[in-house]
Amino acid sequence: MDDQNKNKKGFFNKLHHKYRLVIMNNETLEEKLSIRLTRFNVFLISGTIGLLLIIGTIYLVAFTPLREYIPGYADFNTRQVLRELSLRADSLERDLRQKDLFIMNIRNIVEGRDLIEEIPDSVSDPEGYVFEELPRSREDSLLRAEMENVSQFENNYWNQNEMIASVSPESFSFFTPLSGMISSHFNPGKGHFGVDVVADHGEIIMSALDGTVIIATWTLETGYTIGIQHAHNIITIYKHNSSLLKSQGDFVQAGEAIAIIGDTGIYSTGTHLHFELWFNGIPVNPTDYIAFQ
Repeated sequence: MDDQNKNKKGFFNKLHHKYRLVIMNNETLEEKLSIRLTRFNVFLISGTIGLLLIIGTIYLVAFTPLREYIPGYADFNTRQVLRELSLRADSLERDLRQKDLFIMNIRNIVEGRDLIEEIPDSVSDPEGYVFEELPRSREDSLLRAEMENVSQFENNYWNQNEMIASVSPESFSFFTPLSGMISSHFNPGKGHFGVDVVADHGEIIMSALDGTVIIATWTLETGYTIGIQHAHNIITIYKHNSSLLKSQGDFVQAGEAIAIIGDTGIYSTGTHLHFELWFNGIPVNPTDYIAFQ
């Protein structure tokens, strides 16, 4: 027992034994630096330096951008960034669905179908609209290449809604797109939303008003078809042409040549123009505003 107490006392006494650290010139043995130390001081200084290093490392990791370079370290702003990205993705999805709905309704107008208020969840939905894949033509390639310009025409389309209440087709002076005999009159009850005007082969078809071409394409049912967006939410459609003289995105003036009469599309029964006039999304009788004969 006494030996153990002596060893403990000897150990603590050794901690306070003083030592001298001397730095000398190796050649001249001149003393350059002399430091008096004890074992306790060495332990205290070493522990303090180690503690400062630990505290400094924690500070760098917690409060500086260096933490981002540590593999697996979570960024506190990650959740906020993910939330903002999710909101942007939802907003983009809504915008894309609105544009798809607009384009789908334009195609419905061209092909004589009813307008829809929502996009079907899938093309296999029996209530949806299935469009047949057709071989690409030159006009179809131009349509796909210039589709990015649709947004500016869509903005022009929607910006007119506030003025629709005070405007009607009677306010406009329509240019006769084609002079000829009407072989089939306006009959929306039977799905005929326009009039069929018969004329000689090779006759030029002209725009009824100033506007922008929003559709210039070919479909199996209606052949070469061109659609023009006019002011105050008026749209005119020209079907069964033999060729088109304008492309999507072109601005045309009233009376300007846009197509040549033809007999294209499986719904055509001879050389004629099927002309439709739409106001505020509703088909109206073109003969109420235009004299074709």
